[in-house]
Amino acid sequence: MAMFDQTFVDGVGKTNKSWTVTLSFAVEFIAIGVMILIPLIWTEALPKASLVNFLTAPAPPPPPPPPPPPAQVIKVVHVAPRQFNGQTLQAPREIPKQVAMITEDALPPSNVGGVVGGVEGGIPGGTGLGGLGGAGFAPPPPPPPPPPKVVDVKPKVEGPQRVSSGVQSAKLIKHPTPLYPPIAKSARIQGTVVLQAIIGKDGTVQNLKMISSSSPLLVQSAMDAVKQWVYQPTLLNNEPVDVITEITVNFTLQ
Repeated sequence: MAMFDQTFVDGVGKTNKSWTVTLSFAVEFIAIGVMILIPLIWTEALPKASLVNFLTAPAPPPPPPPPPPPAQVIKVVHVAPRQFNGQTLQAPREIPKQVAMITEDALPPSNVGGVVGGVEGGIPGGTGLGGLGGAGFAPPPPPPPPPPKVVDVKPKVEGPQRVSSGVQSAKLIKHPTPLYPPIAKSARIQGTVVLQAIIGKDGTVQNLKMISSSSPLLVQSAMDAVKQWVYQPTLLNNEPVDVITEITVNFTLQ
């Protein structure tokens, strides 16, 4: 009894301050607000698996199955029976109800009866062509066309043709002997002069120039003599042409 008497004693240990209750409610509200704001501010602290499941959109529904293909229409082709297979006549599979009759036109009258005004004593039905039973001779074939005319095109010759000195010397017709220069003769000078000459179509020397000489004292005398030489014209395709050749003149003391 002493214990219960101490519990229900009036005025002993009782508080009448209301501000403490208000303060306790305010502290609880602040604590709850902090617990709600922390996940919203620091999202890294939340479990990733639950966050992905919360933010990922659900998968779309599967597409509907394709429609079934349309039924294939089978065309029935009626093939008419053939009476001929290649060159063989085939019997019909059933008896026809109507048989077609084939009629042929009459042949025209034959003209084989002879020629009006034929030869007396000839063969009946002959054609007057030797009695070959109406078979005539075919006309002779036309003569073949004449062969094409072959035109002999001669090559065009441009410029003088080069001829060796030995061949050209054989065609020499007129060749006066060159005079021995007196100075060279008194000086006992002898030797050869090589000239290059163009022989015209008429065989005369038209152009002359010196190639080499043993002594310059012999050149003028050799050129004066060679300018008077005359050759037989050189023919190419039966036409005279200009030729170029070398001429050698020898000076020898006796």
